[in-house]
This record gives sequence, structure tokens and C-alpha cells, in this order.
Amino acid sequence: MSSEMPLDVVTVGEAMALFIAGRSGPLATVDSFHRVTAGAELNVATGLARLGFQVGFISRLGDDSFGQHLLSFLDAQGIDRSCVTIDAERPTGFMLKSLQTDGSDPKVEYFRKGSAASRLSRADNPMSYCAVSRHLHLTGISPALGDGVRELVFEMAEQAREGGRSISFDPNLRPSLWPSQQAMIETLNQLAARADLVLPGLAEGRLLTGRQTPDGIADYYLERGASQVVVKLGADGAHFADRHGRGTVPGQRVGKVIDTVGAGDGFAVGVISALLEGQDLRMAATRGNAIGARVVQFPGDCDGLPDRSQLMAALRGN
Repeated sequence: MSSEMPLDVVTVGEAMALFIAGRSGPLATVDSFHRVTAGAELNVATGLARLGFQVGFISRLGDDSFGQHLLSFLDAQGIDRSCVTIDAERPTGFMLKSLQTDGSDPKVEYFRKGSAASRLSRADNPMSYCAVSRHLHLTGISPALGDGVRELVFEMAEQAREGGRSISFDPNLRPSLWPSQQAMIETLNQLAARADLVLPGLAEGRLLTGRQTPDGIADYYLERGASQVVVKLGADGAHFADRHGRGTVPGQRVGKVIDTVGAGDGFAVGVISALLEGQDLRMAATRGNAIGARVVQFPGDCDGLPDRSQLMAALRGN
């Protein structure tokens, strides 16, 4: 894809190599792994690209085999990578994930400290590149990676607001990356206040807002400037709220849960894509549920992200 093409969505974050255990059991006992790709922002970029949107990804990768694999993946998905920088001094991050056979959350170990992406800064902000886009997607992971990345993300959010572009924000909490829980809460709520669409999970919303109900969490962000909030309720569906009203859409049942990681990113793909197509928030939440339910039936973070025909099938299943 040419970077001169107008983009529907731009996102910024860390792309990582992901090694999924070849059998169940503690990671320390596993001797074979299957390599795929990972990264919350990369997952969302991939899902939107598969649905036909023009997507740009901003990141830094190491000059190593992991980085080359990720570049090839971006090309294969049709994601514009003209603003992905190769860092000759720092490595590409990677992670290990256990294989669960009972539908429970897998064990994940990260190896990302000092990675190339953690050195992103305001110098990596391609202002003219972002200016031709319609939408900016951010998560709470990027600002946790370091001071420079945090400054970059906030600057991009401010510029998107000034340029009249919409912004979505998924908290995607990673407490281990933050110096304290309070720093995490304050920073992410400041970033959420700059977004049009906020997408917390129920547990995330309770921690970030101090409010216990989906309605209370939604009100917290609406009071602080968001125009739309969708609270993810897992198997129970999603609660949505905007100036037109609020409600809950039921979750989509699945035969077997294979891997829960990436379901929230799939949900974000559904909501963002529907809103960019002019659908209302109820329909957007319904699409988010359908994609999230599809993702948990596949082992990799991106494996279950659908193309258009697969999306229609998933919606019919709902």
C-alpha cells in the first residue's frame, strides 16, 4: 500500500513475536512453540485491514528476524508500514503463551523491556501521515512502555482532536508495565478523556473509575468528554451508551473456547469498523460481540479475525 493513499485508521504501538506452546502444561516444561504475531494495536490494525479498511501502523522494530517476520506479516495483511522504523540497536519484543485446553486464560510471559518499540517518541510522529486519516486508535499499553511513547501518544491524540478526526481508546491494562497502579489510573483516564469512543472491560472500568456498574462506568467517561462508551461484559455481551441512549446487547455463545487472548482486540475491530461505516452504537456493539466470540475459537491473537464473508457468517450466528 502507498502511504500517499488516504487512510481510514492509524494506530501506534508495539508489534511482537508470539510463541504459542505446542502442548498444555507450565511454560517451563514445554519444548516446542509455534510462532505467530501479537500486539494489541497490531491485532486491531489486522482486523480492520481484513474488513477492507486502509490502515496505517506506526511502530519501531529491531533489525532482527522477529522484525523481518513482522514486516512480512504487515505486507501480507495490506497494512501500510511506511511509518515503521527499523532500530539497529534494540531488539523486537516477544512473548510466550501457554496452551490451555479448558477455556481458561493462558499464561503469558513478556520479553519486551528495552525493545525497539519502547523507544518510540515524539520524533516518530508523522503528522502529515496522520492528517490524511479518518480515525486514530489508541490503547493503554503504548503509554506504559516509556516516557517517550507516552508523550507521542498524547501528542497524536491532541492533534487528532484538533484535526477533527475521531479517536477510540481501549484501556488494555498491563499493570506490570507501570510504576504504580495510581500512575496507570491517572494516565489512562487522562488519555480516555481525549477519546470519542472508550472501550473498557468491566473489571478494567471498575479499577479505572471506582464505579461498579456498567452504567456507572459509562457515565464516568461520558462526563469527561467521551461521546460513546462500550463496556465489555465477556460472555454476557456489552453495555453501550451515547447521547442517543444506552442498552445491553447479549453475548454470542460459542461451542468451545480455545484462547481468550485477543478477544478484546477483536471486539474493538467490530465496534470501530461498524461506526466508521455509519452504523449506530447498538449495531457496533453487536458486531464487536460477534468478532470477539469468533476470536476465542482460534489459538492465535489474529487467527480468528474475519474477512467480510466470515463476518457476515459470524453475525448470522448471533
